Amino acid sequence: MTRPISDLPARPGLLHRLHLLAGTMAINVSNALRPRLTLGVRIAAFDPEGRVFLVRHSYVPGFYLPGGGVELGETCREAVIREASEEGGLVFDTPPNLHHIYRCDTLGRRDHIVLFVAYGTLTPNGFPKTGGEILDAGFYAPDALPDDATRATRARVAELMSGEAPSDIW
Repeated sequence: MTRPISDLPARPGLLHRLHLLAGTMAINVSNALRPRLTLGVRIAAFDPEGRVFLVRHSYVPGFYLPGGGVELGETCREAVIREASEEGGLVFDTPPNLHHIYRCDTLGRRDHIVLFVAYGTLTPNGFPKTGGEILDAGFYAPDALPDDATRATRARVAELMSGEAPSDIW
């Protein structure tokens, strides 16, 4: 039995019902074969001096804004607060603000990255211990990022500093 599709007008007839069934089956097959959409978060965390916090991971080259994947049952804001704490020992005076949602096609994945911004970040007990996932971490002046800061990291910091509209592509 075919489920009714609420946003299409009801049309009687076998041909129409077969057409809708074929369309539904094509969508289901396409969804089964298509890579799933992934959702990640990053944070541009600025200290009172206006420096941005960056991390170097052990498993990819370069410096990045801290972040990671959104876990099951977690909101994007909860995920970015967790990631900032795990990767940088960061605590926020006020909740991070949503800045923009980007599409990231790296390696053919269907990623979306939600960027948050926070100001006045604190690092209790100093920076996290390096080793394991994080090899290096620190605050950097936006006009003096590490030489190996990634292209996307540089682009996001530049967008934030200029006040220009963000790109939709990470």
